[in-house]
Amino acid sequence: MALPAADLNKKADNKTTMELGHVLPMTAEVKGDHLYIGGVDMVELAREQGTALYVMDEADMRHRMETYLTAFRSRYENSDVVFASKAFINKAAARIVAEEGLCLDVSGGGELAVARAVGFPMDKVFVHGNNKTPVELREAIEAGVGCIVIDSRIELDRVSKIAGELGVTQSIYMRITPGVEADTHEYIRTGCEDSKFGFTMREDWAFNCVKDVLAAPNVRLAGIHMHIGSQIFALHSFKEAIKVMVELMARIEAEYGYRIEELDVGGGLGVAYLAEDEPSAIDDFAECVTSAVREYCAEFGVALPRLLTEPGRSLVANAGVTLYTVGILKTLPGIRKYVAVDGGMSDNIRTALYHAEYEPVIANKADQPRTEIVTLAGKHCESGDAVVVDMPIQHPDLGDIVCVFGTGAYCYTMSNNYNGQPRPAIVFVKDGEARVTTRRETYEDLMACDLD
Repeated sequence: MALPAADLNKKADNKTTMELGHVLPMTAEVKGDHLYIGGVDMVELAREQGTALYVMDEADMRHRMETYLTAFRSRYENSDVVFASKAFINKAAARIVAEEGLCLDVSGGGELAVARAVGFPMDKVFVHGNNKTPVELREAIEAGVGCIVIDSRIELDRVSKIAGELGVTQSIYMRITPGVEADTHEYIRTGCEDSKFGFTMREDWAFNCVKDVLAAPNVRLAGIHMHIGSQIFALHSFKEAIKVMVELMARIEAEYGYRIEELDVGGGLGVAYLAEDEPSAIDDFAECVTSAVREYCAEFGVALPRLLTEPGRSLVANAGVTLYTVGILKTLPGIRKYVAVDGGMSDNIRTALYHAEYEPVIANKADQPRTEIVTLAGKHCESGDAVVVDMPIQHPDLGDIVCVFGTGAYCYTMSNNYNGQPRPAIVFVKDGEARVTTRRETYEDLMACDLD
């Protein structure tokens, strides 16, 4: 793993923090050259709590959840928003999701355990995953989850058997791979035909498997589900996939005499990671989806289903930032300027995995222009360990507090202990108050499962 070659012609943009637009959390502001989020000074917070440190703007999170619900229900009354907890989950986040009236998507026993720990309504939980273990399936069915989204005929048999043993009828969705290529990174494109997820539409496989689902005991086919990918800006991909799904619903009703009552269109709405990014608004996404469902239900003669969407990234990515302290400065003339911070691929592996891009600032110089191009290098033993590659930032000095925006999604949930690095704490900020919702790991935590 190595960094891409530096673009030696790249110029700094001279922007100050508040000129970075959509990447900023909703409550971001600059006072006295310091960055504030949720009314809390990020420089002081970093010094109090230590770095690396995840910070979540609670008002931003809640606002986006409320916006999603309003956008969909104002256009399509029989609809629900399901938060994809794989993007970001801890107990505090799960409580907020419940308070805001959203449903919850869990992928694995650990995410379900968090939901159960805070008393999340189990009938509003949807269980995902391409290889849920029998233990995880039993845990979910015993907990009384609202729906299990099955990914294969093998899983159908497992759910049917376990539900029978427990004496219940389990509601399920079938995850369908609609064969639509979303315009996004190949690693997060999930709706194309070559995918580990779902029942493929090739050679009528998904349609033929419906017959097996309807014949299986102890389960009820409540709906069908799609997810075409993540970080999608081009909304036309959603409309194309919805047409495929509604046409399938019509075929199922015509040939099997069974009405599909619920349609889950997944998530994947893109967010702004860079200042120039122009993602679609939540309202535009809702308009695209709801109008497409109405249009194709009318075209194919299908009754309007309950409609669900599963946002994750677009609810939390821009609500979150990560704070670091500058530890080493190294300039390689004609090659690259490195600014080493006290984190890296252990707290944000997306840059190494996807070449993800982020906007950084120095939180204690937030009102100054970004005059230099630097790479924010991590502290780990990998040459490709970087949080930000060749991006503008204010002139860095040792001890500066760096803030990287847009890290609220898929950073904490994908974090790791590489090189024995304890995971950072998570702090929620709101109305001038900061509360630690997940404490920083200790060295003792790293060894807690070891046996002497």
